[in-house]
Amino acid sequence: MATSEYIPKSQPSERPPKQFGYQPAKSRRLLAGPGFASKLLRMSGDVTIVILAFALALEVKLHFFDDGGTFKTIHSALYLGFFAWFLCCLLLVSEHYDLYNPILLAGGARELRLTVQACLNAGLLLCGGLYMARLEMASRTVVLLLICTTTVALCIWRASIRLAYYRHFEKGIDTRNVVILGTSHLSQALGEHIVGNYRLGYQFLGYIRASELSKNEGPAPSQILGNIDRLRQLTRLHFIDEVVIAHALPTEQIILLLEEARELGIDIRAISGLYGDLSAHAAIEYLGVYPVRSLHRSQSRTFSLFLKRVFDILFSFAVMIAVFPLMFVIALAIRLDSNGPVFYVSERIGKRGRVFPCFKFRTMVKDAEKRKRDLATLNERDGILFKVSNDPRVTRVGRILRKYSLDELPQFFNVFRGEMSVVGPRPPIASEVEKYELEHFRRLEVMPGLTGLWQVHARQDSSFARYIELDTAYVENWSFWLDVKILLRTAHVVVSGTGA
Repeated sequence: MATSEYIPKSQPSERPPKQFGYQPAKSRRLLAGPGFASKLLRMSGDVTIVILAFALALEVKLHFFDDGGTFKTIHSALYLGFFAWFLCCLLLVSEHYDLYNPILLAGGARELRLTVQACLNAGLLLCGGLYMARLEMASRTVVLLLICTTTVALCIWRASIRLAYYRHFEKGIDTRNVVILGTSHLSQALGEHIVGNYRLGYQFLGYIRASELSKNEGPAPSQILGNIDRLRQLTRLHFIDEVVIAHALPTEQIILLLEEARELGIDIRAISGLYGDLSAHAAIEYLGVYPVRSLHRSQSRTFSLFLKRVFDILFSFAVMIAVFPLMFVIALAIRLDSNGPVFYVSERIGKRGRVFPCFKFRTMVKDAEKRKRDLATLNERDGILFKVSNDPRVTRVGRILRKYSLDELPQFFNVFRGEMSVVGPRPPIASEVEKYELEHFRRLEVMPGLTGLWQVHARQDSSFARYIELDTAYVENWSFWLDVKILLRTAHVVVSGTGA
């Protein structure tokens, strides 16, 4: 279910006027830049694989090619030295071939071919370095084995990673939301190409109109999201990651578009041949079979998000093991206290509008949802939130669980499955999202969490505006250390028993 299903169709445009110019980046091929964290992770994987390949090469040399043990007598510093040189050369050549590009290269065969080329070129540089340094003691067998094992290992590694990506893309996981600017025949062909090839890793949302459609051409009206002057609004509503320009526009308009993309944090690419002045230093990339150039690439949080996900997995797994006896006792108490299931499962709206089953211990009577309408007049929260003190639907055991937030322990399973995070905005229900204003969708740009700023700073505050304000502040100022601070504050809140 997409978030757009909950969105009112008539939202006002919020495109602000622009008063300043845009200076395109001089080079997109620098190692440091918006995709540096992603490149660092990919490089770290390659380094690990090459170290293992080097260890395998030494083992093969020792067991199959060492005559009389002469290899063992050579100082190990020699091999560590030329291995370090080979590794540095391999990383630099791979970067030159765009093998660490944050966007997956088009075509697995092309990636494997570039991997083989990078390994062979690094091997040539290694041989040249050994020749220039006159290191005649270096074993030619080890050099050859290192190049061969590295080539095979990296090809297997990259093929495995790509297949894992494909499996995720096929399920709609980790895909990027893309729209096409333009409604020409080229735009439609590109859109159909993206839709027909899930391996590109894109979720095609539709077209943004650059000019008025003629009566005889253009995609179906249902595929047109709106005009270019509504980009800000459309980005918030549909969680757009990238805009691909397939229509010639005045350079001044593209400059304004790039400035807006910086503020919104979205990527802008254009069909190669358009806007040569703005993309003169950008490398040609491929969106399927279509050559494109990057005009703007948003800042990457890959490393921080990777660290957050690793922490979520380890922390949730440790907590589930530690509190398993307690959860068993709670489940038994719920069964003895009232009729109904132990767990309450509700559909919640997660990151980017994805629907997922959210698990909690049941704290209310079995027909709580039916009786909610009768309590509408007692609601103590403003806006779209709902809370009633001394709610008659809450069971005796449920009051204790809510006071110490124990009813939310099963949500660590949601965290472990990747549907939630330990820290983040609370996941809303669909009926709440239906009433969201444009600015409220900011809180759906990140993974929902067990706890967040609102839970530790204003849990008893009835203001929906305050609720949104704190969640938006978290989205805009998120860091791993902010999560740590919130967790420490949450521990105090739970121990003091100030839960709902």
